[in-house]
Amino acid sequence: MSAGHTHGHGHAPGHEHGSEATARTRLAIAFGITALIVLAQAVGSVLTGSLALLTDTAHALVDASGLLIALIAASMVMRPASSTRTWGFARIEVLAALAQATLLIVVGTYTAVEGLRRLGDPPEIASGQLLVFGAVGLLANLVAIGVLAGGRGSSLNMKAAFLEVLNDALGSVGVIVAALVIRYTGFQQADALAGLFIAALIVPRAVRILRDTLRILMEYTPEGVDLDEVREHLLALEHVQDVHDLHASSVGSSLPIISAHVVVAEECFGSAHAMEILEEVHDCVRTHFPVAFEHATIQMESPAVHAREAARSLHA
Repeated sequence: MSAGHTHGHGHAPGHEHGSEATARTRLAIAFGITALIVLAQAVGSVLTGSLALLTDTAHALVDASGLLIALIAASMVMRPASSTRTWGFARIEVLAALAQATLLIVVGTYTAVEGLRRLGDPPEIASGQLLVFGAVGLLANLVAIGVLAGGRGSSLNMKAAFLEVLNDALGSVGVIVAALVIRYTGFQQADALAGLFIAALIVPRAVRILRDTLRILMEYTPEGVDLDEVREHLLALEHVQDVHDLHASSVGSSLPIISAHVVVAEECFGSAHAMEILEEVHDCVRTHFPVAFEHATIQMESPAVHAREAARSLHA
């Protein structure tokens, strides 16, 4: 005998829709600004021949795509799941993040190789033009930071978008510093050094993103969760005799899920006690661990059902 449970939550539609609309507006403005930065810096990198500006352009391109994904995610979250997309579009951001991380690593590797080459043989850089494009990029980034700052605490999506723009602003600072050093000292290697500095900013971040996306795509247990500890917590509940087929993973970056078969005493199924235990299990996985599992699929089993399943597994 078994029992299932569908777990849901209510919310105030007006408040949620208003909050999401505000988030989408902020993200749309920030994306528009960042897209303009990409275009301006792409032109600037061609005109100046600057490695630092080229690297920062690639950085800004990835940040712009990240903001676009954040904007899409903020819009898609309002769309209900369907029979063919039971989790909606939660994994789009993961696939996009994987592509972004790969691009950042390629750009960072190219910059490292080219930067080391330019340290020995630096090209002539138009410092005046470089300074102008760097300043334009920084100014635009500061405006985008101002747009996103007010909403960065509303969701993980908004926080990530804010950090994208903040990180890109640091790249623009590197470009400006390189332009000033070249302009006033003639030290042409400053451009290569700035490029290496920007690469040092983006590669570790790219590796972290790549690791996190692969963990989700490979359906690893969410970071910080110990399934042995989860099992111990569940076994400590009254009348719970066994826990098996315990799995935890993430559909998206902020959508952890967990499933388990929980064996309880036979007499619990003769009353509403099994349902009470089910509620306790849901409360446990939602509140007792570093990751809150709001989506839990729990199958309640009697010892007899568990014994039959175990026997079938032995003969499979």
